[in-house]
Amino acid sequence: MKQLMLKPAIYKYGTCREFAEEFQIGAGDLVITNQYIYEPAFGSLNLQCDVIYQENYGAGEPSDEMAEAIYKDIKGNPGRIIAIGGGTVIDISKIFALKNVSPILDLYDGKVPAIKDKELILVPTTCGTGSEVTNIAILALNSRGTKKGLAVDEMYADAAILVPELLKGLPFRFFAASSIDALIHAIESTLSPKANDYTKLFGYRAIDLILKGYLKIREYGEEARLPLMEDFLTASNYAGIAFGNAGCAAVHALSYPLGATYHVAHGESNYAVFTGVMKNYMELKTDGEIAVLNQYIADILGCDASDVYEELEKLLNVLLPKKALHEYGVTAEDLKEFTESVMENQGRLMANNFVELDQQRVYKIYQELY
Repeated sequence: MKQLMLKPAIYKYGTCREFAEEFQIGAGDLVITNQYIYEPAFGSLNLQCDVIYQENYGAGEPSDEMAEAIYKDIKGNPGRIIAIGGGTVIDISKIFALKNVSPILDLYDGKVPAIKDKELILVPTTCGTGSEVTNIAILALNSRGTKKGLAVDEMYADAAILVPELLKGLPFRFFAASSIDALIHAIESTLSPKANDYTKLFGYRAIDLILKGYLKIREYGEEARLPLMEDFLTASNYAGIAFGNAGCAAVHALSYPLGATYHVAHGESNYAVFTGVMKNYMELKTDGEIAVLNQYIADILGCDASDVYEELEKLLNVLLPKKALHEYGVTAEDLKEFTESVMENQGRLMANNFVELDQQRVYKIYQELY
């Protein structure tokens, strides 16, 4: 049985210049990024590559419409796709490494084969998605009012590049949402039935780095994160390796309708449902890996394992105050629609749940979070 797939070669550089010089970025390369990232970090290097700025095609989470619009503007047939950005930039860029891209809905429905024909280099500028080491691209399918992930080995990067320098300008609220996303990646993958000793090695280490960093931020304030950005970037990468192999589960599945319908950022929408899912797991099963996980987190937080989710939520609220679903505009009528969407569209994720959650249980979780 396969234990671990680690496809991209992982590189770490002290500066953007070192990365650009070693990879000889230039003619024939297409860089997909954001102007506010590229200009200060790479603008002075005068690289002779084509550059597309994602924000020119819309804001917020990646969507099929955004990806189609960018694809139409790609010139020629670049040999390398270099993504420098957060989850939106990275997920979309994975698709552009494929030979057959449009119509994207056909690709996501499995009607078009995924054939890789370009080298793919991924450079994260947040400490959350871990997408640089996974084969998953998640898009909002706007015409269907949901999100969906495409997971094929052809979308693994050839190289994942970690440059902590790129995280220096990350505003605190984006740092908070993205790092909470990484924490949830680590926790969900650790509880997955697909987890094994290798994936847990990365998952538990990511949890340790993130939570100990959060404790320092709680004690010393927001600026305490700055000397820890390399730790958070590494933790995000570890969590990406863990969930890329063992999978995410119900937290992500239940967050997708919220994110797609009310345009809530991915990390924040995950946090909105996180402890609700975990408490319902505990109602159904208290032994096994969840008991190991709870004790591990409790030891870091210095609390009793029975209080772990209350104490964890208190800590996370220092970074990102949790909101009830109705505060995002969610209506009582939405809850049944969200539940149906999860059961119909998120089978890939729900198969990784610690214990089975049926439709009634999913609706119950939404009601409790409402």
